[in-house]
Amino acid sequence: MIAIIDYGAGNIFSVKNALDYLGAESRLTSDKSELEAADKLILPGVGAFPAAMEMLKETGLVDTIKQQAAKKPLLGICLGMQLLFEKSFEFEECQGLGLIKGYVDKIDDPELVIPHMGWNKLVYNHECPLFKDLPESYVYFVHSYKAFCEDESLMAYCTYGGRVPAVVGDGRYVFGTQFHPEKSGEAGLKMLSNFASM
Repeated sequence: MIAIIDYGAGNIFSVKNALDYLGAESRLTSDKSELEAADKLILPGVGAFPAAMEMLKETGLVDTIKQQAAKKPLLGICLGMQLLFEKSFEFEECQGLGLIKGYVDKIDDPELVIPHMGWNKLVYNHECPLFKDLPESYVYFVHSYKAFCEDESLMAYCTYGGRVPAVVGDGRYVFGTQFHPEKSGEAGLKMLSNFASM
């Protein structure tokens, strides 16, 4: 069973609908025991980093997420991916979950339209189980901030001005997608299917 972490800042229903379409058993929950019992976790998110971290703290789930991420697959989506990093500078410096080394900051290029919104091609940088049987494909982004991370954590990127981390990972159980797989057509569904099959 995949537990979709419901902490008040997520695109939870679109993710749930995508998993239902794939026939993957999932549940929306903020219950610690259900997160501990789940086979995999998804951390969704839309909105601002500091507010999302505050909501996670209020639910009391921060330590549970960290503990579970050490032993089972965790997928962060959009803001959920950004929360995986050590900190963000969105509005203010704010500590994240610290599951992947690096930080989040604004896309700072006056020649670019912000937010970055639309379809961009993924370029694979390292092998990743999310990419199984999936060619480099176009996926859908909506964001104004991006991750800054080490190359070993950068599984795939797109080009928008410069490189924008699109898929990140810790080399073990933790993965994140800056784009919305549940809104990225067949390619996004294939990634969610690959995650469900881990």
